[in-house]
Amino acid sequence: MKDKRHFAKRPEDTSWDKVAGWYDQHVTGSSDFHTDVIIPGALRLMDPQRGQKILDLGCGQGVFSGILSEAGVSVTGIDSSKKLIDIAKKRSPRAEFLIGDATKLTGMPSGHYDQVVSILSLTNMDPLEDVIRQSARVLKQGGRLLIVINHPCFRIPRQSGWGFDEKRKLQYRRVDSYMTPMRIPIKMHPGAAPDVITWTFHRPISLYVQRLYENGLKVERLEEWVSHRKSLPGKLSRTENRSREEIPMFIALQAIKD
Repeated sequence: MKDKRHFAKRPEDTSWDKVAGWYDQHVTGSSDFHTDVIIPGALRLMDPQRGQKILDLGCGQGVFSGILSEAGVSVTGIDSSKKLIDIAKKRSPRAEFLIGDATKLTGMPSGHYDQVVSILSLTNMDPLEDVIRQSARVLKQGGRLLIVINHPCFRIPRQSGWGFDEKRKLQYRRVDSYMTPMRIPIKMHPGAAPDVITWTFHRPISLYVQRLYENGLKVERLEEWVSHRKSLPGKLSRTENRSREEIPMFIALQAIKD
């Protein structure tokens, strides 16, 4: 599958620099999806060992890098946002943090890292093939890449949403578009900064797998993670909880460098 170059006109800035403070408060203060679903799932798949070298792509304010460093791992976090990197350095002094471009990884040695991880950041990076190629380059032989993203089948900005079937009394997920890669503008903080946008890049799962395969990375694990939340008792609680259990929010792809 080839990328349809909806992305040919590159956005000026896909970083979260302009809302770094808000994003930091969101992830560290109110995002139970991070604390209860994403971080435990990523740690289980990675099984980080003391002394390993791990690269955290799109590390943001260093939350996950900090957790890895506390486990005795040698962590390097990279992000294009200087403000988020500044926060990361203060929060997690044991880890190394760099301002950089994940599509280039300039100055990073080949075959250096035991693992590369990207937590909810790869959909803000383009071109995808450059990120995957660079990730494969810096990995050791037998090293692993873990990608965690919003599930591209069901969580497509402006192309998906919740609906309710009155006749069947079922909550369902409406999907208007899936196979076509697209670049979608996102309001970064609608309440405080409605005019500030960044970009997300939607791709079907098959495109991720193809790019991994083309760069010598073989998918070992694929997991789909559902919401941990439960509705309070009420008229719609049963159908809401059922839809949470049946429609995954996130997908994790783990691949090994042959």
